[in-house]
Amino acid sequence: MQPRDLSAHVAYEAGRGIEEVARDLGMDPAALTKLASNENPHGPSPEAIAAIQEAAPGMSSYPKAAHADLTEAIADRWDCNPAQVWLANGGDGALDYLARAMLEPGDAVLVPDPGFAYYGMSARYHHGEVEQYTLDDPDLELTAETVLSDYAGERIVYLTSPHNPTGGTFSLDAIETVADETAEETLVVVDEAYGEYAETESARSLLDERDDIAILRTFSKAYGLAGVRLGYALVPEDWADAYARVNTPFAASELACRAGLAAMGDDEHVEKSVETARWARSYMRDEIDAPVWESEGNFVLVDVSESRGEDGAAAVTDEMQHEGVIVRDCTSFGLPGCVRITCGTEAETREAVETLNEVLSR
Repeated sequence: MQPRDLSAHVAYEAGRGIEEVARDLGMDPAALTKLASNENPHGPSPEAIAAIQEAAPGMSSYPKAAHADLTEAIADRWDCNPAQVWLANGGDGALDYLARAMLEPGDAVLVPDPGFAYYGMSARYHHGEVEQYTLDDPDLELTAETVLSDYAGERIVYLTSPHNPTGGTFSLDAIETVADETAEETLVVVDEAYGEYAETESARSLLDERDDIAILRTFSKAYGLAGVRLGYALVPEDWADAYARVNTPFAASELACRAGLAAMGDDEHVEKSVETARWARSYMRDEIDAPVWESEGNFVLVDVSESRGEDGAAAVTDEMQHEGVIVRDCTSFGLPGCVRITCGTEAETREAVETLNEVLSR
């Protein structure tokens, strides 16, 4: 007996962890700085840690009350109906719920290239087809025209804003243009996983007048809760009740919900995280001896091809690891001449810049 044909499925390539790299290099994990996975260098809010500890003895119960409490808190934050909040096991889980709600077998989705691999993975899991729109101009600019030039009636169109790995954003006008120019039965999913770091407006305002836009958010980045897996979608009010038919029972755990509630109440921690990221991305753009894209996320994309060639990212990443700094080789994004560097603490960011400049100068 064999599973169904999975040959079209592509495995997700996550950034390498400190323990994994340290083991491969025979190094002490404490000697490594990881800036490869866009994690929050300040960790989770102390209030979230305390909430997890407090909730731990009650893990024998399903998270019904916690789930409802967090849903209501998110709805209050975004000024929407609680039914419009689809809690999930990470942003990935929310993508799965949207795919279940929207896709019939054989329906197609339109995803960015380069872009987050899980958009296409989720569609294929739900027997969908995957088409791409390509960010192929020198600036990898995010425009409505770029998306629409490759649109052919797909059921879902994914817009990442801020975009990973470039850090660019779609304007609200561009998002609305995409929604206006696509078919009535096409859903435009605006992935705002890095939205807290951006100085541009969320697409939330578009939900009040439209039934063809959904927004993705996560607690993994600015809230520092990547390890508990908590995210959500904000969906149009007219079809919000589909959630009960597509979600996994209790997908957002008790620990995740309680941590999320506490993290939402700690504005100071989020503000510190955002302030650090904005400083770090500006510092890297000014100080790295290579072209750096302007970013609205908690990372920057660096073009190392001028000094190391069109396929130089792998070598640069390897050399930096040996010097104690882990960054992301963007070959898996289709950008073999680029590396992505997460915004760390001030000390970590300065170390990364110094190390990269040294590597590029060799």
